[in-house]
Amino acid sequence: MSLRTEYDAWHQRVLAADPRYEDAASPWYQLVREQIGVVSGLRVLEIACGRGGYVRELARTGAEVIGGDFSFRALQAAAERSREGGTAAPAALIQSDAQNLPFADNSFDVLISCETVEHLPDVRRAFAEMFRVTRPGGRLFLTTPNYANFMGLYEIYAKFRHPDREGDQPFDRLQWFAQILGRVRQAGWKILRTDGTVHQFPFLPGRAPVRWDGLEKNRAIRKLLSPFALHYFVMAQKKSSD
Repeated sequence: MSLRTEYDAWHQRVLAADPRYEDAASPWYQLVREQIGVVSGLRVLEIACGRGGYVRELARTGAEVIGGDFSFRALQAAAERSREGGTAAPAALIQSDAQNLPFADNSFDVLISCETVEHLPDVRRAFAEMFRVTRPGGRLFLTTPNYANFMGLYEIYAKFRHPDREGDQPFDRLQWFAQILGRVRQAGWKILRTDGTVHQFPFLPGRAPVRWDGLEKNRAIRKLLSPFALHYFVMAQKKSSD
């Protein structure tokens, strides 16, 4: 079974478990919303758009949006959601591999990648592809799990304690915020801002972790503690050619 087929099966399981779940409600999209500003008239690409909730949200603001995903099943779900209520799809949906994007150089003003790079076998190539298709002066909005926190340490412990334990997705990489920043810079991006969201602590084995929700409302403290958040956010820019 290919990785693409495995992801089709994974998306089908997720859809069956919660058919009405809206992916744009995920906490990492809130970080993007806080920083992205006005996108009306801009060309925007979301890599691994899933069911397309955030793609549809951006399209409603007037952006020219393309949603790409490795999984055909995910794109089917996104198209079905767009057609609900008899309305036409507000954005283009294209099956694509983040490691080999089917777009010309300098095609997009904004590129969004949420909770994706950790699932890519060749993450360096993916960052290079993101850089290639973004116009000079264009921005990258990236989120990814960060294991430099209590939850991450617990996951690492669980993998060593139970080596046969299956992960949530077909391919997953453990990484922490310093690695993420290094890979973004290595691809040529200039980092403008960092942040993080979801601060929670697994105090007792076998019990749900305790989440510190109040911290999310204080943006200054949240940013200060972002290297220890479960989801790390990076806003970067492709330098303009002089």
